[in-house]
Amino acid sequence: MLIRGAIAAAVLMTAGCGVVGGGSSHPAKVSITPANGAAESRPELPIVVKADTGKLGAVTVQGGGATVAGAFDQAHRQWKSNRTLRPATKYTVTATASLGGRTSTTTSAFQTLTPKRTFEIADITPMPGETIGVGMPLIVKFSKPVYNQADVERAMRVTSEKPVEGAWHWFGRQQAIYRTKTYWQPHQAVHLTADLAGVRGAQDTYATKDYSRSFTVGDSHISDVDVKAHRMTVQVDGKTVKTTPISAGKGGQRKYTTTNGVHAVMGKQSPVTMTSGWEGVTSKSDPNYYSLTVYQAVQISSSGEYVHSAPWSVGSQGRANVSHGCVNAPPSFAKWFYALSRRGDIVKVSGTDRELEPDNGFGYWQLSWTDWLKGSALH
Repeated sequence: MLIRGAIAAAVLMTAGCGVVGGGSSHPAKVSITPANGAAESRPELPIVVKADTGKLGAVTVQGGGATVAGAFDQAHRQWKSNRTLRPATKYTVTATASLGGRTSTTTSAFQTLTPKRTFEIADITPMPGETIGVGMPLIVKFSKPVYNQADVERAMRVTSEKPVEGAWHWFGRQQAIYRTKTYWQPHQAVHLTADLAGVRGAQDTYATKDYSRSFTVGDSHISDVDVKAHRMTVQVDGKTVKTTPISAGKGGQRKYTTTNGVHAVMGKQSPVTMTSGWEGVTSKSDPNYYSLTVYQAVQISSSGEYVHSAPWSVGSQGRANVSHGCVNAPPSFAKWFYALSRRGDIVKVSGTDRELEPDNGFGYWQLSWTDWLKGSALH
C-alpha cells in the first residue's frame, strides 16, 4: 500500500509540473500573404501576416529601399499593411511570433507585378508654395482616365492647420477637384499627400509614384459686385476696406450679361488684349468687331470675364452697365485690386439673370454641398 501510494503521488506531481511550467515544443505557426516566392503579386492588395498559433511580435516589411507600415489587430494575431505597394518591386517580410515562451522568426520574399500600363498625376493646382485665396480649389489632373475613382480618391489626403470639412468631386475621368464645405480659414498651411504608387486606376493600369503639394492660405479677400447698384465692395479678413462704382455687362443678350454667382479668381494679367473673336466676330468691317487692350485684368471666369481698369467707361461707372460682360472699374481702384488679388479670392456677383456654371472657371462654389458630395466616389 505504501509503494502504491508513493507511485500515485509521483504521478500527481508529474502531472502538476506539466500544467504549471510546461512550454510548447513547437514554434508558433505564422502564414504570410503574398506567399514566399510569388512573382506577380498585385500591388493594390495588402500584405497580411497571421499567427495561426501563438502571438505576433514584430513585423517588418522592406521593399524598394523603403519600409512599409502596417497595423496589428487587438489580439496581435494579425498584421496588415496600410497602403498599396510599388509595382515591379521586391519585398521581404520578416515576422516574429511567440508560443509558450518560445520565439520564432518567419520570412517571405515576393515581387509585385509589372503593370501593362501606368498613369500619373499630370498637374496639380495650386503651385508649390503658392499663397492662395480662401475659395481656392485643389485641382488634380490625371494622365489617363481613372475608372477606380474610389481607390484613387482614398489615396489622396488633404490636411490643413485649421481643419475644415472638404471632399473630392470628379469632373470626368481625368480631373478631381477638392473643395471645402465653407471657405478655407485664412492664414494657414495646407498639404496634399497622394499615396498613389500601386493604386489600380483602371484595368491593368497602375500608378508608380507618390505625390505631395504644400501651399498657404493668405488673407481672406471677398468682394461683392452689385450689378443693379453698380457698386463693388471689397472685404479683407472680414472688414470692408474699399468700395467703388463699377459698370458690368450691358445685357440684352446672354453673352453680354455678367454671370451671377460665386466666382473665384483664376489669375491676373496686365495687359490683356480682348477681341470680339470669342463671339465669332473677326472682320474689322463688322460693326460688332472690337480689339481692346486692358490693364490690371483679374480673371474671374473661363468665359472671358475680368475685373479690369476701364478709363473709357468712368462716366458710366456707378450709374449704367455698358461692358461686354466684364466688370469695368476706375483705374486707381483697378490698380489697387490687381495688386491685392490672388488665385482663389472670392468675387460674388449679384443682380443678373445669367448664372455662373459650376464648371466655368473656378465656379465650383455654385454647387451646394449636397450636390458637391454627389460627385465624390466615396460619398
